[in-house]
Amino acid sequence: MLFSSTISRLGSLVLQAGALVLFSESPTVAQDNAQAAKGPRLATLDERGLMLQSPDGGVKFHLGGRLHVDFGTGDSSVVTGEFPEHVDFRRLWIEPKLTIYDDLILNLQYDFASNTTRVNNLLATYKGFSPFTVTVGNFKEPFSLDVLTANNDIMFMERSLAAAFASGPAGRNTGAAVGTHGDNWTLAAGIFGGNINHSVDGVGLEGTVRATYAPILNAHEVLHFGISGNYHSLSDDVGASFSTTPESFLFDAALVSTGAIDDAEAIGRLGLEFAWANGPFRVQAEYIAAEVDRENNPNAFFQGGYLQGGWVINGDAAPYVLQADTATEVGIFKRVQPRQDQRLSHGGSGVFETVARYSAIDLSSHDIRGGFQQDVTIGLNWYPEPNARFMANYIHAWADPASSSLGGDDGDADIFQLRMQIAF
Repeated sequence: MLFSSTISRLGSLVLQAGALVLFSESPTVAQDNAQAAKGPRLATLDERGLMLQSPDGGVKFHLGGRLHVDFGTGDSSVVTGEFPEHVDFRRLWIEPKLTIYDDLILNLQYDFASNTTRVNNLLATYKGFSPFTVTVGNFKEPFSLDVLTANNDIMFMERSLAAAFASGPAGRNTGAAVGTHGDNWTLAAGIFGGNINHSVDGVGLEGTVRATYAPILNAHEVLHFGISGNYHSLSDDVGASFSTTPESFLFDAALVSTGAIDDAEAIGRLGLEFAWANGPFRVQAEYIAAEVDRENNPNAFFQGGYLQGGWVINGDAAPYVLQADTATEVGIFKRVQPRQDQRLSHGGSGVFETVARYSAIDLSSHDIRGGFQQDVTIGLNWYPEPNARFMANYIHAWADPASSSLGGDDGDADIFQLRMQIAF
């Protein structure tokens, strides 16, 4: 009850703050020029959150956050009670960030809505070794375009089935990484242990590397290729497992699961990426393979991937970025942005985007009968303001066979869900 009450109060506060910044006016050029003559603003509250800075502008503190509230319903042929809640907080984050003379960045992402993964980012980034960026702490490993794309920016409410192969919660673990980039390429590599919310040590060490190349990169068109690799040497008695629900947070059951692989000694992962964006259109695909080295049984091989596309009906596709506040979240797409005249607060109707995805994952190998699952998802996104998004997704999922924990029979699920998102 105490947790529920706290969440309720925090949700109310975030909604009020979100409404304040959601429809706040951005400074005009004339206002910016007038303020420049007086010197930098020491405190600003607008659609980007709360910003405090020193008189010389060298030290900046930004307080942001994100609120994702999901509504969902559906049914399944193999699961009962699959929706413990039909309305729930997906995320309720507070995100303080301190930037010191553009070289040192300290960042925390804390999720009040989670019972298991409260801390997302807890990191320090140093950019003074240009063109290199160094990041230490708990953050995303450089693996998978889908996983590295922020949850504020992904085209669907949830990532694809193949994201089940990410190491650590949402691809995050504790370690150190170095990244660099050129005009159309990125390279990042790091060494990691466990996740700060669970156990940093005692789970083994892993090394991860990712490279991207965009032979076409301009304001109108992007052609992206990427490759990433990961090797995780597991400590004794840690084991391994992979599972995934359909692409829904509220659907609380995995249709496919390997169960515990107790004799796992190491995990190797390989990811291949492709994306092409041209004007309002974008196509993106990935293939991920994972091999589990086993002590007493043949090595197990699992794989998954997706193909997705989007059409921004009355705007341009999401922008592509080569650098970020961390060494690893580079060579990715951000979310769609409405123009000033398209903003709801400026008399516009916002921007609309239609999306569709097919994804699949195979968790059966030798004696492990985890099942083979496929999902088809279609959706509509509405961007009324730069920091707001409303999403609707329909997912049809089917497994052949479903996880042995569900009886090993064929199974399917149909899910309809909505999300209200505010990010600042």
